[in-house]
Order: sequence, then C-alpha cells, then structure tokens
Amino acid sequence: MNAAALASAWRAQLNLQFRNDGKKTVLAERRAEGPLVVQKPLYPEGEEVCHAIVVHPPGGIAGGDDLSLVLKAETDSHALLTTPGASKWYRSAGPWARQKLSFEVAGTLEWLPRETIVFDGALAELECEVRLGSAARYIGWEIVCLGRTGSGERFSRGTLRVQTRIVGNEKLLWMERGEIGGGSALLRSPVGLGGKTVFGSLIAAAPRFEASLVTQCRKIAATTVLPGLLIARYLGDSTEEAFERFGALWSLLRPALTGRPAAAPRIWRT
Repeated sequence: MNAAALASAWRAQLNLQFRNDGKKTVLAERRAEGPLVVQKPLYPEGEEVCHAIVVHPPGGIAGGDDLSLVLKAETDSHALLTTPGASKWYRSAGPWARQKLSFEVAGTLEWLPRETIVFDGALAELECEVRLGSAARYIGWEIVCLGRTGSGERFSRGTLRVQTRIVGNEKLLWMERGEIGGGSALLRSPVGLGGKTVFGSLIAAAPRFEASLVTQCRKIAATTVLPGLLIARYLGDSTEEAFERFGALWSLLRPALTGRPAAAPRIWRT
C-alpha cells in the first residue's frame, strides 16, 4: 500500500438531521469533519421542503480518501439533497477510496446526486444503507460512468465495488452487492454490462405503488416492483441520458409518493 498516498488522503464525515418544527422542515443539526459540507438550506418550494447541496470541495476522490454522509430525516420532515456536479474517482496507486451513505428516514428524503465517474485505474467502494420508518418515503438514485468516455478512456484497470441495503422497520427489503474489475469479462458480457459504460439504479420506497404508476415508469426504464419498493435501471453510454430518464421517473414518482409536483433543484439548471 502506498504510504505517501495514505498520508495525503482525506477523511471526511458530514452528519445532517432534518426536523419538522411544526410548519417548516429545518436543518436542525449539521456536523462536518473534513472536506464534506452542505451549503445553506434553500426553500424554492416553500417551507415544507428543505433543499440542500452537498459539496466535496477537493472536487475529486483519490486513493485512501474516506467519505461518510450520515443523514436523518425525522417524522413529517421533507429533505431533497443533490450535488453540484459529477463525483470523480481518480486512479489509485494502491489504497482504496470509499464513500458510505447512511440514511435514516422517518419522513421524506430525496437523494438526487449527479453522476459518479470512475477513472481508469481507480479503486472505489460505494456503499449505501437506507433505513426506513413505517411512514417513510424515499427516492434515490446512483448513476455510474466507467472511465472518462468523453476523452476516449476505458475502464481497463482498477476495481469498483458497490453495495446497497434498504431496511424497512428493521427488516431487510433489498440488498445488492457487486464488483466490477477493469478490463474484466463482465464489462462485455451480455449478462453483465454488454459493452456499455454507464449504468444506474433508481430506488423508491413507499407502502404501495399504483399499477398505473408502474406502467408509466416502465415506459421510461426497466422497472421492478417489490413489496414497498420500486427499482428502475439504466444501462447505456450516456450519463445525460441516464439523468434525463431518472429525472422523468422522479417527475412521475414524486407526486405519487409525496403529493407534491416535481420541482427540480435550481442547480440543475446552471
């Protein structure tokens, strides 16, 4: 393991807690250690929904970096979080880079980040755990691009590990774990990525999903419904296409799950 890389690595943790104070969702607590911060809360939809932008000032994630976002959305609160741009995972000289998302949702949470770009030679580990209360509503997605395809780079070296866990009322509802090696057969296999460079998953959680809503979602993306969950997939070669499709799904799901029209974060238009 490269000692110099570890010595220069970032360790960062951001803890956020959203609470409904009777008429407004407020960011009741925020604690930051290291270079992971949240900007000033915004209320473009009114006081019921708090929008926040999570920022990693270094701009990229290098070998040895360890980022953690811990978020709690209390009963009757409603938070929407996004990021200002793509997350870039750089080539590593040996140490792994890690990101862990830990969400505890009793109210409503929307996690709608921009894409993750995994550079050739990166050693990246992405972990997400969402713990849902009985009345929780959740919509979240992850879009991953393997290699800087815009400059012709392919993901020929390195490894990406991903893990997602969704827990509802202390019961495991969904778990997915995978490992993609740079240059591996999985990248080309028809039962893997089939030569595509961009993949993504959108997960929505609610007590039930109307059949008509599921039908509409399936016109946009491959969609599976499980008890309490709706899971949609993207596989292609364009992060913008993936973002547009998931945005279209969100525009359907948000009104159905929260009773609110889709109000895109302002930063998406900049």
